[in-house]
Amino acid sequence: MRIREHVGLSNRHQRLLVRAMEIGLVGMFFIGLDRGNTGIVVNSLVGIGVTRVPGVLERDYDIPMDAALTLWLTAAVFLHTLGTVGLPDTVVSLLRGVGIGVTDGSFYKETWWWDHMTHALSASIVAAAGYSVARAVDVHDENVTLPPQFMFAFILVVTLAFGVFWEVLEFTIGEAAALLGSGSVLTQYGLGDTLLDLVFDSVGAVIVATWGTAHLSDVVGALADRLESGGERDGA
Repeated sequence: MRIREHVGLSNRHQRLLVRAMEIGLVGMFFIGLDRGNTGIVVNSLVGIGVTRVPGVLERDYDIPMDAALTLWLTAAVFLHTLGTVGLPDTVVSLLRGVGIGVTDGSFYKETWWWDHMTHALSASIVAAAGYSVARAVDVHDENVTLPPQFMFAFILVVTLAFGVFWEVLEFTIGEAAALLGSGSVLTQYGLGDTLLDLVFDSVGAVIVATWGTAHLSDVVGALADRLESGGERDGA
């Protein structure tokens, strides 16, 4: 049974959650403008752009992106952006007024597990993309055979490679921001944090390799069909 069926969320409810997160990203963009925080503005804009990807894939490339896959992708960018924002000032004031001690810093700084969660979720998206492409090639080309054991290792290696690239990008952007005296869009918290990030990248990859591939069969089939039709056009 697929996870979406086990949880019991209907397509309608999944699409409503996606829409709510899209609206939330727009709201976080304006929060970033109000605070003069470049990091929040850029991350929310990137998040809004990423949420457009499923529609483009379906409309322009005939890649099926059902409600669950769209929710998966949207949740990854929404939670990442929310981590840079933290709680709005009004919510912080309300909670403090009823005796609940909270901070108004970002969740990345104030909640120890937030970075781990978002890294695992984002890594699962990378793992899903890598698996879909590799499996589509396997289905399309009879000269290519990728056994399950290889696919597991492939997903892990691709995800870790992207994770290393991301950590280098974070470090580079952070150093450039320090030199320019501006706020950094991405922040790195030291070598220990980098190693933990890679560990949780691996967690996301293992989850996809173990349980997530069943959710990607339609995407794999559509990609294989596109490879097939592309090959026919090339041979014509």
